[in-house]
This record gives sequence, C-alpha cells and structure tokens, in this order.
Amino acid sequence: MLKTQNSTLTLFLIAVVFFSSLSISGQEDKATQISLRSYLNQIEKNFSVKFSFADNTINSILIHSQEFNELEAAIQYIETETPLDLKKIDARYYTISKSMLSICAKVLDNFEQNTLRNASIKVLEQGISTITDDSGNFYLNNIPKASIIEIRHVGFKPLFIKAEELEYREVCKTLLLAQNIQQLEEVIIYKFLTTGLEKQDDASIVLNTDDFGILPGLIEPDVLQTIQALPGIKSIDETVSDINVRGGTNDQNLILWEGIKMYQSGHFFGLISAFNPYLTDKVTLIKNGSSAAFGDGVSSILDMRTKNTITNELYGGAGINLLSGDAYGQIPLKENLAFQFSGRRSITDLLNTPTYNQFYERAFQDTEIRGNEPNQENIVRHEDFYFYDFTGKLLYDISQKHKARVSFIAINNLLEYTALNTNTTETTNSKLMQTNFSIGGYLKSTWSSNFSTQLNAYYTSYHLDSENFTSENDQQLLQNNEVLETAVQLESNYNFSELLAWENGYEFKEVGIINLTNVTQPPFRSNVKGVIRTHALFSELTYASENEKLWARAGVRANYIENLATFEKLILEPRLNVNYKVARNFKVELQGEFKNQTTNQIIDLKQNFLGIEKRRWVLSNEEDLPITRSKQVSLGLNYDKNKIYIGLEGFYKYVNGISTTTQGFQNEDQFNGEIGEYAARGFEFLINQKTKNLSNWLTYTYNKNDYTFDLLSPTTFPNNLDIRHTITFASTYTYQNLKLGLGLNYRTGRPYTKPQEDGNPINTFVFPSTINYEDANNSRLPEYLRVDASAIYDFKINRNIKASVGTSLLNLLDHKNILNRYYRLNDQDEIETIESVSLGITPNFSFRMFF
Repeated sequence: MLKTQNSTLTLFLIAVVFFSSLSISGQEDKATQISLRSYLNQIEKNFSVKFSFADNTINSILIHSQEFNELEAAIQYIETETPLDLKKIDARYYTISKSMLSICAKVLDNFEQNTLRNASIKVLEQGISTITDDSGNFYLNNIPKASIIEIRHVGFKPLFIKAEELEYREVCKTLLLAQNIQQLEEVIIYKFLTTGLEKQDDASIVLNTDDFGILPGLIEPDVLQTIQALPGIKSIDETVSDINVRGGTNDQNLILWEGIKMYQSGHFFGLISAFNPYLTDKVTLIKNGSSAAFGDGVSSILDMRTKNTITNELYGGAGINLLSGDAYGQIPLKENLAFQFSGRRSITDLLNTPTYNQFYERAFQDTEIRGNEPNQENIVRHEDFYFYDFTGKLLYDISQKHKARVSFIAINNLLEYTALNTNTTETTNSKLMQTNFSIGGYLKSTWSSNFSTQLNAYYTSYHLDSENFTSENDQQLLQNNEVLETAVQLESNYNFSELLAWENGYEFKEVGIINLTNVTQPPFRSNVKGVIRTHALFSELTYASENEKLWARAGVRANYIENLATFEKLILEPRLNVNYKVARNFKVELQGEFKNQTTNQIIDLKQNFLGIEKRRWVLSNEEDLPITRSKQVSLGLNYDKNKIYIGLEGFYKYVNGISTTTQGFQNEDQFNGEIGEYAARGFEFLINQKTKNLSNWLTYTYNKNDYTFDLLSPTTFPNNLDIRHTITFASTYTYQNLKLGLGLNYRTGRPYTKPQEDGNPINTFVFPSTINYEDANNSRLPEYLRVDASAIYDFKINRNIKASVGTSLLNLLDHKNILNRYYRLNDQDEIETIESVSLGITPNFSFRMFF
C-alpha cells in the first residue's frame, strides 16, 4: 500500500514539474512577443518606410521582435509569421492587407464515396457561407488565409479544416466526411448506368459531364444522345432533334441552355447535338413534377448549365473526330472576372470520312440530293454542306454576395445544292439555312443567410430559310420561319430554416413567329405573323424532414396568356413532387403537374423541299391551333443496396390541344388540321448492378399511347409514337485508363397507315388523284434492333496536358432498321412505297487534349 502511495506521489510531482515548465516557457515566449504595430514602427524608423493598413487588420496580432539588416528580409519575415500580405507601392510606401485565397474542394462520404450535395460550408468568424453543388463541389473566393472552414451535413460528423489547405490548385482537394454512428439512416444518392449520372430527391436525372464515364456508342458526352440511355426517352428516328419523352413529340420538350429557351438543338439534320459538352457542367432532365418556376414543355425539361466558377488559372481543351473539330477554354481576366468560350466546325465540306458518308446516306436518303428519281443519269449535282457553333460566357463576381453572368450561343447549318441537266441545260439552285442566336444573363444576389434573389433575362432568335430556283420555268420558291423571343424572370428564395424554403417569382415572356412563303410561278404569297405575351406568377414550398425521410415540393404557377390578335386566357398549373424513404434503402416517389405551351412545330413533308423534312414553329391562336395543355401523374419505387439499384415507375400523361399538322401524319389526314388529344400510360423499369469497375443494366419501358380525334374515323387509334415495348441491355467496364461500353437496343415497330388492299386503292375521281388508306395506324413496322460499342483510353502527354482517344461503332451488326414508311403517287398515278432506313454500321474516332 505504501509503495502504491509513493508511486502516485512521484507521478504527481512529475506532472506538476512538467506543466509548470510549460507554463513558464509559454510566459517567457509570450514575454518576448510584441504587438505588430510596435514592430512596424521599428521597421519604419530603421528603413525610412511607411506602412498603410486598416486598424482591424493588425489589431491583436503579436510577433517576435527580430532585427534584420535588409528591408526585404523583414517583410518576408512578417508575411511568414502572420496571415498578412505586404505590397510595395513605391520606394517608400507599402500596403498591408489580410492574405486572401480562392478555395475549393469536393465533399464525399467516407464509406462509398458518394457525393454530398447541399453540405453547408462556413468560413468561421467571416460571415461567409455556401453549400456544395450537385457534384459535391464548392468554390469560394477572397477567403482569409488564416480562416477555419467548417463543413457540415446531416448524418455526418462536422469537419474543420484550415483555408490554406484548400487553396485552389489544378485539382481541388477531396474531403471525406465520416458518418455519424448515432445516425441510423445514411444519405443515399442514386448513381446508375455510368459515373456522372445521378438521380436526385425530386426524381430528376443530373448528368455531371466532368465525372461522365462511357455509354455504348458514345465517345463524347453528347447531352442529347446520353439522355436516350434512360428509360422512357428515345428518338423514333435516331436523331437528337426528335427526342420523344413518354410518347411526346420533340416540340413538347423545353430545352434550356443557360436558362435560355432553344429552338434549335441539332446539327446534320438532327444527327448530332448542337451543344458543346466540355463546357457544360451540369444537365438536368425532368420528366414530371417540375418546379413551378418552369413554364412550357408539356413532356419534359432539359436544363443545361455551363461551368460557373471563376478560377485563377487558364484551362481548356480541343479535339477532333470524323465529323468536326472543336476547342474550348476559360480565361481568367481578374480575380473576379473570367471569360469562357467554345467553338466547333464540321470538316464535312473538307474531308469525306466513313462517318460522314453514313450520316450523309441517312440524312439525304430518298431526296433529290441523292437522285433517287428515275431518268437521273443526265443530272450533274453538287452540294455544299457544313455546320458550326460557338459560345461565350462572361463570369463576373461583383462581390461575395452578388454574381453576374452573361452568355451567348450561335448555331448554324447550311446546305447549298445545284443540279444541271446536261440535255436541257436546265439548272436548279437550292439553299437551306438554319440558324439560332441567343444571348442572356442573370444577377444572383445573396442578401442574407436566409434570403436570395436572381434576376434572369434573355433574347433568342431562330431562322429557317429555304430557297429554290428552277431555270426552266423561271420559278422561285422562298420559305422563311422566324422566331423571336424575349423573357425576363425574377426569383426570390427565403429559407425559414435548413428544412423549409419558400420560392416566389414573376416571369414575362414575349414570342413572335413569322411564317413566309413566296412563289413566283404561279404567283402566291403568304405571310403569317403572330405574337403571344405571357405573364406568370409562381410560388412553391420545399420541405425536408430532419431525419431525411421526407422530401416534398408543392407549388402553383398562374399564367396570363394573350395573343394580341385572338385571345386572352388565365391558366393555373399546380405542381407536386414528394419523395419518402419508407426503409433504409427503399424510397417511394410521387410526382404530378399541369403544364401548357403556346409554341408547336408543323412538320413539312419530305416532298416539300429537296425531299428533306423541315419543321416550322407556329403559335397557338385558339382557332386552328389551340394552346397545348397537359396533365401528368407518376408513382415510383426505388431500391438501392449493395451495388444494386432497382427502379420502377408508372405514369399517366394526358395532352390536349394537338393538331394533325404537328404530329407528322402521312395519310389522308395529314393536311386536315384536326384538333385532338392523346393519352400515354405505362411504366418504366430499370435494374443496374454496379461494382467499382463494372456496370450492367437492363431497362424496359411499356408505353400505350393513343390519339383521340372526334372528327376522324375511327376517333381513337394508336399514336404515331406508340412504341409499346422498349428494351435496353448494356455494360460498361473500366480498367485503369481504359473504358469500354457495349449495348443492345430493341423496340417494337412504330405504327403506320397502309393503302387499301381490297377494292380500289387509288381515288381517280378527284384531281389530282389520291390514295385510299386503311384505318389510321392500323399496321406496324418491323422490330428495331441495334448494337453499339465504344472505347476510350485516357493518358498524359506531359504534366499539364491530358489526352484521350476514343472509337465507337454504331449498329455494330449492320442491322437494317426501317424507321418510317409512307406512300405517294408518281406521275403515272402509281403508288410508290417510301422507306426511311436507319444508320448502317458507322465508325467514329476522336482525339482530345485537356489542359
């Protein structure tokens, strides 16, 4: 017992001596320090200089007093020992300010390394805060070097880190948050198909292009091609300019670039996207349950946003494939000012490649350009075709709380065609030009930690011009479709707490459309103009429960629509989006919305201009074309555990106010302009098995889509886009720097209308003669099958330049797929069958550099 007491006493005495020595050492150390103000006075006296500073910049800062023989050594010592910058004004004067940094990081969980969006980021004692974006990234400028950064997220332990450890470099630092072991529920973000694709709480799909992996048939993250890998989204004719979402036509999709509505989305007659993917930061696809802030788009919304952060370093890239070459980059102009740019031009008018030849065959099959009509051996043809696009964006951070952005985009497609008949010397000169120019911007202001506003404005101009001149009869045909749109929107967002937010706003939009047709022989002129103005108020609440089981958003949009010539109308549109976690890995989703749109596309048939299909934008007038309105509801179940994701979603969509002229009819009803509706119902299924390197998925979509036109017989029949069954099976594999993708796409055939086989298929009692058809869409095309493959290899050229090479094969099996079939009468009143065939086996190759 005495031994134990002696040991305890010994340890106590050692501890007393130890801590006393620390205290004395600390007191001695503190005693050798003086205030920075006093030290600066000594330097001013010794070197005959003057320092300019704000009092609160140096107050409370202590420093060890040291003597230096040179001024530069003293200044370097101060910068090393304090969080200050000293800048020389002239030979005598210096300014002193706090050292400021630009910081960035990517926040992940430390278990499966899922991105953590909406994590709160606070700069302690500075009143500066932000949240991580959908990719888990955050960026902050002008942060004091000595600051401490606090990072928090529900369900995870908070992380504190020095700002200087997050200083912006070429690659932002990755931070891992540890899960809170007292939190039973973990945060789950559904990732599927490939890296860079995520499903959000509101059931929208987000594509982060920086993290994008690979999909079968794609060697670049083409936005409009990528979304077609998702269930319920396909292009019935293999184009990006005719994307069908749950049985809707392409003009029923609202396509936004930087918040600007786009009226043109494709190059090469819709075979490739018109948007550069390498400056596109995030793409959000919404099929239902959209925010009340969005108008238009009764089928879907595709919202593309370019990179939005000012960095201190230049970055960019360039590349070329067998269709085009492009370059992009961001140039820092000041600490708070930068400029982005991108440009792309086709090489099709300079070089014939296997890819171009296949695209050419697909785009111009059964046209005058291909010369498929009889007796064409004496015709000498020449065509010139090219496309380009370029974008620009000015990023200006007025302050930490006020940020301004201005963006523009220009898209151009041009086809010039000349034909000379060597027997008659008759010439035909034709030109088809499609252009889109848009400019817009916004000012985002954070007035407090709870309240922010955003002011958006844009102007967009779209033109489709066609000219055709024939020397034999001196006939000239001019057609023009022009869209001019301006819009202004003010949004406000107030956070009552971290769980409840209230968004309100007002939007004004004016759309003017001109359709001009002018024929010289025989004389004919038509010039239809229209203007629609829309005033909209919207309000919605977003709530997230503290235990993260419930997420809900509910709102309403009130639209006052006036066509200056014909009508005024008030339309109320409720919106609902609910997500509830019923178990650890199991969620239920409910979405519903009412929407409307006042712009539609009339489809000009292929025989109208060189045999090439054209789509012209028109305005609703509540007479021959009413406002198109939709109601949609969907219920989904999602399960994600142990690398398995399963999703099942049922939907019902009802759309009225459609016309036979906007639906692409190719029978006796194609010119009638009858008004009707369609109803699509079905379900979408997705199962995805994921490992670190391998992703396998199977999707199946059932979609029954029927028209109802009261004045047609029969009144109800299958929709032109009624694809009942669609199946996709695909795999992607990543091994070190190599990415591989292989996929199969299958779907049942689309409906079409055949001429009558019994009786007389041709009506010769009218002039000109017409075809007598069977019931509308009573037949179906053969099934569609296509296998695609792709491969990408990433490597480094040097320390600062990365590169990649990619190759792909579309329709690997060279399967002949019939995309469309219709009928017409030739000059001998004989029925001709016209078929549109899919791409054959189509190779592509790309080389890219990133710096």
